[in-house]
Amino acid sequence: MDFQTGHNDSHGGVVIFDDHRADNGHSMIQPKNSSALTTVLSAFVPTWLTSLGFIMIFILIRQRFPNIYAPRTYMGTIPERHRTPSSSRAFLGWLRSMRKLPDKFILYHHQCLDAYLFLRFLRTAIFICVVGCCFTWPILMPVNAAGGGSATDFEKTGIGNVVKTRFFYAHAVLACVFFGFVLFTVARERLWLVGLRQAWFLSKPNAERLSSRTVLFLSAPNEALSEANMKTYFGDAAVRIWPVTKAEELEALVSDRNEKVEKLEAAEMSLIRRANRRARRYLRKNSQQNGAEPSRVDLPNAAIKSSRPKHSLKVLGIGKKVDAIEWLREQVKSKQDEIEGLRTSYDPGDPQGAAAVFVEFNTLADAQRACQQVASADVLALNPRYVGVTPNEVVWDNLTIPNTRRISQEGIASAIITATIVFWSIPTGFVGLVSNIGRLAETVEWLSFLKGLPKPIIGLLSGLLPPLALSTLSSHVPIIFRYIFKTFGSPTTTATELKVQKWYYVFQVVQVFLVTTVFSSGAAVASELLERARDPTSIPELLAKQLPSASNFYLTYFIIQGTTSAADNLLNYSDLIEYLLLERYVDRTPREKFNRYTSMKGIAWGKLFPKFANFAIIAIAYSCIAPLVLGFAAAGLALYYFSYRYNLLFVIQPKIDTKGQAYILALQHLLTGVYIGELALVGIFALRKATGPFVIVAAFFVMTIIFNALMNKYLAPLEEFLPTELASVADGDHESTPLLRSAEVGTRAASPIQRLGQHARLPPTVLRHVFNPLARFFEPHIFASYQAMRSWIENGDYDAIVQDTPEYKEEDLKKAYLNPALTSPTPVIWLAKDEFDVSGIEVRENEECGLKASDKGAWLLRNGNVRWRGEDFTDVPVWKEKVRY
Repeated sequence: MDFQTGHNDSHGGVVIFDDHRADNGHSMIQPKNSSALTTVLSAFVPTWLTSLGFIMIFILIRQRFPNIYAPRTYMGTIPERHRTPSSSRAFLGWLRSMRKLPDKFILYHHQCLDAYLFLRFLRTAIFICVVGCCFTWPILMPVNAAGGGSATDFEKTGIGNVVKTRFFYAHAVLACVFFGFVLFTVARERLWLVGLRQAWFLSKPNAERLSSRTVLFLSAPNEALSEANMKTYFGDAAVRIWPVTKAEELEALVSDRNEKVEKLEAAEMSLIRRANRRARRYLRKNSQQNGAEPSRVDLPNAAIKSSRPKHSLKVLGIGKKVDAIEWLREQVKSKQDEIEGLRTSYDPGDPQGAAAVFVEFNTLADAQRACQQVASADVLALNPRYVGVTPNEVVWDNLTIPNTRRISQEGIASAIITATIVFWSIPTGFVGLVSNIGRLAETVEWLSFLKGLPKPIIGLLSGLLPPLALSTLSSHVPIIFRYIFKTFGSPTTTATELKVQKWYYVFQVVQVFLVTTVFSSGAAVASELLERARDPTSIPELLAKQLPSASNFYLTYFIIQGTTSAADNLLNYSDLIEYLLLERYVDRTPREKFNRYTSMKGIAWGKLFPKFANFAIIAIAYSCIAPLVLGFAAAGLALYYFSYRYNLLFVIQPKIDTKGQAYILALQHLLTGVYIGELALVGIFALRKATGPFVIVAAFFVMTIIFNALMNKYLAPLEEFLPTELASVADGDHESTPLLRSAEVGTRAASPIQRLGQHARLPPTVLRHVFNPLARFFEPHIFASYQAMRSWIENGDYDAIVQDTPEYKEEDLKKAYLNPALTSPTPVIWLAKDEFDVSGIEVRENEECGLKASDKGAWLLRNGNVRWRGEDFTDVPVWKEKVRY
């Protein structure tokens, strides 16, 4: 079959070249005026300058806004033992802290496995790319350059420059070596993660947490909601249950009450500010006229009367203005009484529809067994189930959905997201076409005016704008996916985030990689794509044609992502602008300002893991087609690693912990790059009639499928659950201790690789820096075992974890997994203290009405702003240290 191969035209876009035949019968590619270097430079120069500007601004303003750029060093909401040490106030003192603190510090002081594993994932992706460069650059680049084609610039280092089919043996062999290395690395990381998760969650502080001993059962039958039947359904190890039934009316009342409290605070703060301004104005006026200052005691009452805000009411259709503060106090008190009445009549044993139940067990091992056993003879009863759920991640509205409705909603959500991914091809395909703007200017008449533009301008249009547009389009997709899953019944925020990760990975591969790759070769590809969609067997051929030609797009994509986006992560100008504007002009009460000031930035694992997994997927897929992509990907990932490491050390407080499940998914997703790379090579070798290389890669493709299936089969149970034998040891069952004896011996004695180095009588330095790392990498069954990982965890700042060993009060346990609508008290009305003590008068009036109020912990400045001590919030009435469930 004749085919055409794409290369960049003189303007940096991708064009279709004719298939010329050389004398030996093989296809020879003749590119037109390739200027990939111009395209890459056109993207590199402005993005590099922009990133330098961002970094300079960040360095200059970092100390001025510590709540934006370094809240983890001082913020009162973080226990002192978990704050990041800041040894210097110098402009670049944070660099010294970053150099001294290991990634392990994040594991200990964030108490979040995902935060540490995200950095490890970036390091693993960089490691794969760097090793790939070491494999492919010394061999494949010279082979491609001597391949007989007439390509120039970057294209000369790609497979498109090879016309001698015997040269393809180098690509086939290197593909087996490098892809085999990727397979081993992913398997090794999964084994390592199994050991880490076991050691981390079986450590005493984590094993004794209430959430570790609690299982959430959805679709609970009525009988399972009664304590009398607790042992029947959940066994003798069950010690407590928290039934969950519908409480919609109560939730609505509590939400309305809290809203009214916030409005009351806003009205009272408006009164305090007005009264203070009028009192100061009266003082100035009186002192000028009489020369003596009047008594400050009488000032507030006079100022308050003339400053009270009004509220418009409609009574029988007639407008009436009432005192806003008094009306809101009555509303809050009324809602408070209604809530108490409903709580008194609430019967958790009467589900009035579907129900769920949280069950606490004696030990972590009992909870793991309960999560794995069959608890009911009914097909859908007490399923699905989740272990390790904390109260703050529960989506209460979604717990009481009937099981049949839950299943149908999951199907609808998947259908909507699939349709979103499909129809997103329209804007993504347009971005791909823009990257080919030079060719479009020659073929589309109404775009012919572009041909007169200078080459640098065309380079910007084709090299800079498409990756920026693609990144912007992609950034909104996780928000849409998260909203869909939460709306359609996901029971916890963690479950939602994992679903977002799975589907956003599909989006990234399909849209950011494959669709962009195909459409970047011109408008004619669209019809060809639709034609080939009817015949899946032609996918390797399509990949073979389009992947080599689109490599320059991803060079610029990695440049832009690794420079501008990584620098933007440091500057974080969007959050800074939002804080400055909202804190100054929108937030008027102490509560609003306090929440804005202390709301530390979170991190969305469902968005980040797929994005960087796709980075690595693209690099792996291109490793033997355009090896240069590996180097650009490694550089871009390294810049991202630096920016995210800074944020995790100084800025971010993770809100969601998937307990390592996000890392497991990300590692599995990496193998997509291996599959795509193998399929592309199979297509290239088939089209070029290179039989030997075709057979080699096709056979390795089959081996990859088998290897991946076996790894998933044997590792999936260990990745999902903790072994009960190990959990029993953590719970103090020492009868199981002998089961660990072999692992203990394995970690103490030298491994086979280490013994090999010792027998060779090599110097200790070589053994320590060469053979020991090799042993740790190639022998995960020894160095990633539970016992080895337990020693690794304890060999560090383990005290930071031990100090968080939980101790629960009975009151905390009783309400731990109750719907907050059943337990949340009326919020304290928090006002800022002022110089005329107007706040004190308002606090007393609120207390007389039966509403708790306080003016402690915050004070009003003369300019109307509210302040408090940022290091210590012990006297802030709306804050208390959270119980670590």
